[in-house]
Amino acid sequence: MPICELKPEDKKKFISDVGQRLVRDHGKKKYYAPEQIKKAARDGGYQPDIVCWAYCMFSSPSDFAAIHEAVGEVCDYASMKAEVLSELASGGSFLGIDIDLSWLEWPDIDLSSVFDWFDLP
Repeated sequence: MPICELKPEDKKKFISDVGQRLVRDHGKKKYYAPEQIKKAARDGGYQPDIVCWAYCMFSSPSDFAAIHEAVGEVCDYASMKAEVLSELASGGSFLGIDIDLSWLEWPDIDLSSVFDWFDLP
């Protein structure tokens, strides 16, 4: 598998693990700072080459762009986030959803298998 690629089931676990650490360490936020995301992934034992998947879920679109621009990578925030969301929803469709939304603003879809540790109000 190429660098930065994860199987859907591994991506689900990774996003869940990082999200759980972020909420535990920093509280529930719309977006997290890139250093917070990187640390949450590192503390979970994940390799740095896959953190971009967490950046697309938990950072702001502008932080995501700045991170990748700084290292000369071309990664598309919207397409990566759409891919993760589809895999988290077990192949569900996210057509028509504003991909720039924070992970807290997603529509009412069942992601309980990924975020079962997080109680939404």
